[in-house]
Amino acid sequence: MKDNNVKTPWYNYYNGVKAHLEYPDFSLYNMLEQSSKGRESYISYNYFGNKKTYKEFIKQIDECAKALKALGINPTDRVSICMPNTPEAIIAFYAINKVGAVANMIHPLSAEAEIKYYLNLSKSQYIITIDIAFNKINHIAKDTALKKCIVVSAKNSMPAFLKIGYQLTKGRKIKLEKSDLYISWNDFIKLAKSYHGFVDSHFTGKDTAAILYSGGTTGYPKGIELTNLNFNALAMQSFEACQCLKERDKVLSIMPVFHGFGLGICIHTVQYFGGTSILLPQFSAKTFDKLLKKYKPNIIAGVPTLYEALLKNKNLDGYDLSFLKCVISGGDSLSVSLKKKVDTFLKEHGANIQIREGYGLTECVTGSCLTPMDYYREGSIGIPYPDTYYKIVKPNTDEELPFGEEGEILISGPSVMKGYLDCEEETSNTLRVHKDGLTWMYTGDLGYMDVDGFIYFKQRLKRMIISSGYCLYPQYIENIIDSHPKVLMSCVIGIDHSYKVQVAKAFIVPRNEYTPDDDLLKEIKEYCEKNLAQYSWPAEYEFRSELPKTLVGKIAYSKLEEEERDKHVKK
Repeated sequence: MKDNNVKTPWYNYYNGVKAHLEYPDFSLYNMLEQSSKGRESYISYNYFGNKKTYKEFIKQIDECAKALKALGINPTDRVSICMPNTPEAIIAFYAINKVGAVANMIHPLSAEAEIKYYLNLSKSQYIITIDIAFNKINHIAKDTALKKCIVVSAKNSMPAFLKIGYQLTKGRKIKLEKSDLYISWNDFIKLAKSYHGFVDSHFTGKDTAAILYSGGTTGYPKGIELTNLNFNALAMQSFEACQCLKERDKVLSIMPVFHGFGLGICIHTVQYFGGTSILLPQFSAKTFDKLLKKYKPNIIAGVPTLYEALLKNKNLDGYDLSFLKCVISGGDSLSVSLKKKVDTFLKEHGANIQIREGYGLTECVTGSCLTPMDYYREGSIGIPYPDTYYKIVKPNTDEELPFGEEGEILISGPSVMKGYLDCEEETSNTLRVHKDGLTWMYTGDLGYMDVDGFIYFKQRLKRMIISSGYCLYPQYIENIIDSHPKVLMSCVIGIDHSYKVQVAKAFIVPRNEYTPDDDLLKEIKEYCEKNLAQYSWPAEYEFRSELPKTLVGKIAYSKLEEEERDKHVKK
């Protein structure tokens, strides 16, 4: 371990990692197909003990691709996937890619209005969904272009004994409405037999592969177009940057497939290097110890709250975790204190490794920077991936700042998005060509770079709340609250939370004729719970007679944030 005060060129910390990679000009499916050669008997994924080899996985994808063609899916069509981490979700993702269509990824806990927004923005005519989301989709289908809804049960791919237990517990509570939209996953797959044509899977790196959702620079959800090259480059770069990944390594795929971290790292990167994705449709901190003991994963990739749960789990006292070879934190800032605690925990449990922090945005799929395997500089989020360049500029300009000076973080590289879907102005504001000829992505995040190229993240310029790794968009939540007939205006900010890092708090000014009492509070809470995804529900509400304003008359949300911080300090 080198002295942190000694300045050493950044490449010395990579210990032979390639600085430049050659990226194939083909699709995600082609990447998987190529990677599976010679590994046909390796386990591709494990779902509650139901294991499929790479050969079996490819066969499932090919069958699904034929079923998609039988439905009439053509290249560039958008097909939505509204699923947790199940085999059907990843089978559909690669099958959609094989036929040249675009996977539009939707959080299954999204509210009806949100699902309608995602479907209409993507112009999806077909959606593959988990059964618990079907009724919501059915309610808003008339306001979309939907033709069919392919419905999957979480039990579909479970081993027989688990299917019975699931049906007797969670399964029996799910009551699906009757609808002409409905088609079961099994009946959908049977359509493959009726398709006898050729399935062309030869598409290019520049073709759009998926649409994921993030806040953009305005904090409002926007569709992010990600290409085959974006995902393939990420997989190759992540493999190089990690330095420790090997064929057959098992990865605990906790991060969801509708998230860039889950889809890009826990699925596509793992499939690229011949590992096994341990699929988990739902994660509970209380059962974390059971997952580790049952699957003995070699790699864990998750958000900081996951590792807080690890520290709190008493059932791992004295348990040997030496099977862990790589533990990565992303999706939110990892505090220095939490890192030290996790590192100590790992060593006390036989894992001679450090937790490694990554940084990135959905606009570049996910990670683009990672702490080196055996080196750490306090407060740093690491070093850029191969072929990925970072620049620190005076916010919203192209004026580059010297080492050590704080400014806006810019990223350039092959994983940077194609753009925001049907939003040219936002795209042009975010992706800008500089004098060096490179296209730079303006992240809206503040940070600095030291003389050796280590990156330090400080705070977000844009209004966004990160809660357990999920992005919450205050403006969107405010729009919902403000649409309530008894609300005059609202402002939503992020407040500290012991477990989720941050949660949303709503400040509400009722219309003059309404009394800010418990009845009104209950009414607004129920309204939010109906129109917002559960993970974005405000955790706290506060009535105000007025909201603080800036000199130009805008709501001064920073003032509310300051008030909340002062409250916390006084406590």
